[in-house]
Amino acid sequence: MAAVGNRDAMLDTLAGSRLFALVARLHADTPGFNPPLAAQPDPASGRMCVTVLTSGTLPPWHPDWVFEATGLDDLARRWPDGVRWLGINPGTPYAVTLEAGPGRRRAWLKAHERSGGPQAGLLLTHRAGPLHGPVAHGLALGAHLAVHNGLVWNDLGAAYEGYATDRARLRNPWGVLDRAAYRETLEALLATRLVGRTYESVLRIRRALAGRLGRTPTVPEWSAALTDALTRRRSTPSEAAEAHEALRLAVTYEDRFRTDGALGTGERVDTLAAFDYGRAVNVVRLALGARLCDPREAEQAVLRIGALAGQAYGSWAQFSLGYSLARVMHFDADDSSGVEYEQSLAQHRVLTQDPNSPYRNIAWS
Repeated sequence: MAAVGNRDAMLDTLAGSRLFALVARLHADTPGFNPPLAAQPDPASGRMCVTVLTSGTLPPWHPDWVFEATGLDDLARRWPDGVRWLGINPGTPYAVTLEAGPGRRRAWLKAHERSGGPQAGLLLTHRAGPLHGPVAHGLALGAHLAVHNGLVWNDLGAAYEGYATDRARLRNPWGVLDRAAYRETLEALLATRLVGRTYESVLRIRRALAGRLGRTPTVPEWSAALTDALTRRRSTPSEAAEAHEALRLAVTYEDRFRTDGALGTGERVDTLAAFDYGRAVNVVRLALGARLCDPREAEQAVLRIGALAGQAYGSWAQFSLGYSLARVMHFDADDSSGVEYEQSLAQHRVLTQDPNSPYRNIAWS
């Protein structure tokens, strides 16, 4: 049981953590049914406890048992009558038992109000997950989204964000409801068909021109080459306007990255493929959590993504800049505040500068 003197600190830690409750998949898939919190004997004390686990202690993936995300506030509201104890990570070295009477549960709600729940923007690593090798390399390609959401970057296990949330995130924005749709979406991402054909085409024109000139072209040279290409393709006025807007966005955000020290003088981003590869890792992890693939399928997909990214980029920094530039270009119309740019820059800096980042500890090739 948590010591009284440490109770508030313990509650604050738990309130800022992701907690998971085991649920039969059959129940989780039943429309309109919210399974009650079940109590079971604590292996150490024998007390009847509602049991929850933290992300680092989840058991191996199972097709018929899933984990729903919860928190101290949710537990307090759903608490079953007659149960006086909350067991966290029972049977592990990280086991904690908390009293769960009405007064204690009010303290849970206050702790949740203080913490605001799990925090986004953090680099989180599962020390028992892959840290080196091809699987870790592939998972690290999805680290931008993991940092953005405050999720562990290196786990292929029983849950990503939680069964219901994983399914919801596949439905929107991906439109994935079943295994066939998941595989179709994954293949589209692996073929980089979703990053934006116009954006990628505009960068490809600059890359080809740079190869002919032996240097990075100036913006007027790039713009002229783009106009020539559009004329040869007999592009419509709207297509031409879209392409020149893509050029403007690329120039604008590359200049901002240079000003902020993320992109060196004379450096450029040649492909935005990283955006699709990074999102592909996220889709794989969501599909595993949603039980639309199994761990072996997920691992093979992550390895494929890693191999493709290795062909498109020469370093973690290049990959990260490709992802970051695609993200800010993609969200530019919805980001008059500059929040998306600041988030993208912060994620790039965390991943390329933090000593604990996989980008600092895993060889690119």
